[in-house]
Amino acid sequence: MTTKHNQARIQPGNWAIGQLPGLSEQNQGKLEKCGIHTTLQLLQQANTPERRQQLAAQLQIHIQYINKWVALADLARIPAVGCQYCGLLLHAGISSPLQLAQIPLARLHRQLVKLHVAMLQRQDLCPTLDEVALWVEQAKRIGK
Repeated sequence: MTTKHNQARIQPGNWAIGQLPGLSEQNQGKLEKCGIHTTLQLLQQANTPERRQQLAAQLQIHIQYINKWVALADLARIPAVGCQYCGLLLHAGISSPLQLAQIPLARLHRQLVKLHVAMLQRQDLCPTLDEVALWVEQAKRIGK
């Protein structure tokens, strides 16, 4: 019974668009003028390469920004990751829940520790192995 429960799909996280890391107030305002107020709205309105290109043209910004925001929003769907850790995962080379679900846990945690030490020079701020294990487990259950 618990095994079945553990395999159940989980509800994706949905965050205010302004919580995405690295999103300027100016770009947040542009997204909101297009009716994009949450991360799930961004994923819905930019769900194909063509729609991302259209959004980039509408916002008059380079497509790379849209692609980055979509990757961050996609990772933020994982409840335990959210907007707090989606940027860290993207910096570590993880760009989707599917990719997160497939990476070996120990390897990912080593990458995150190295990244924390290199950028913040503090290993103690790095998510624990148990936290990262939860991310991977939730990524497996979040679905597409």
